[in-house]
Amino acid sequence: MLAFVSKRLLYGIAVLILVTVLVSSIIYLAPVDAARLTFGQRTDAVSLDLKRQELGLDQPLPVQLLWYLNDLSPISAYRDRPGIRETYRFLPLLTIAQWQLGIKPPYLRRSYQSGRRVSELLAKAIPRTLLLATAAILLAIALGIPLGILAALRYRNAADHIIITASTLGYSTPSYVSAMLLALVFGFALHDWTGLDVRGGITQLATSGPDFGREVIVWKNLLLPSIALGIRPVAIIAQLTRSAMLDVLSADYIRTARAKGLSHHMIVLRHALPNALNPVITAISGWFAALLAGAFFVENVFAFQGLGSLTVNALLNIDLPVVLGSVIVTALFFILVNLLADILYRIANPTISP
Repeated sequence: MLAFVSKRLLYGIAVLILVTVLVSSIIYLAPVDAARLTFGQRTDAVSLDLKRQELGLDQPLPVQLLWYLNDLSPISAYRDRPGIRETYRFLPLLTIAQWQLGIKPPYLRRSYQSGRRVSELLAKAIPRTLLLATAAILLAIALGIPLGILAALRYRNAADHIIITASTLGYSTPSYVSAMLLALVFGFALHDWTGLDVRGGITQLATSGPDFGREVIVWKNLLLPSIALGIRPVAIIAQLTRSAMLDVLSADYIRTARAKGLSHHMIVLRHALPNALNPVITAISGWFAALLAGAFFVENVFAFQGLGSLTVNALLNIDLPVVLGSVIVTALFFILVNLLADILYRIANPTISP
């Protein structure tokens, strides 16, 4: 198992480095003066040149990429200069001439717009997106698996046709369309009856006074964005569960279980369902990672200040460090979720080769 996990981790690190190099190359090649963005439109040429040197933008692109990878790496090398330890939270281990080799947390640099660390902005946004994605995938599991089982047990009956039609419609509808429809109908038109707000599930407690800055989770307002984000996973999980259950129910050991006189519920829950869940687990793990990365439009519709809203605002403001940090974190989500799925498969089937 250790060799299996180690090999998958190495693959994940390689993928993360490749994504970082590819995306940062595209961003750094963009026709945007990053130094000017930190000052605004009015500044002098000398200040711009000094800022470009500080940000390393005067170096060739390969050198800029190497320095960015060095910033991301937990083991890094820097020239010994005043403030280096405070800037990077750097703990030196070895000093050679003017260079220091040490350890530090990954440094995603600072926002061009606010001057805050990108890691601080992500640390505030990621838990919100995790909350929304978790609520959406739990909703998808709670609805998708029972609907898929019902469709399989009522094969070619009215219930089966209704579930397949509804799931096809749900899968074909983009999440942002569902979000806008839910917001308009239940957030605006029926607000007096539903009591639901379109301002997402997290609300600032007060705009002034001792509670300024504190935020609370308004659970009822998490319902609409969770439904909007979870409609497509519900559809695909229901269809996969139905297909897998139909295959399993026609297997020889199911007929043997029936011949032994086992009850219908025992056959479905104890024998058929566990063997039908492998493709469903694959879909759930993939969709959970996709929900973490794909909540951009839903978060903007419901003013849900998560990773999606942070990335969209950074794109609009051409805040390159925030955009790049968001992309890297999103890629990391996919890598970790896929690693978890591989580990679960290995536990379920130890014969999988490392």
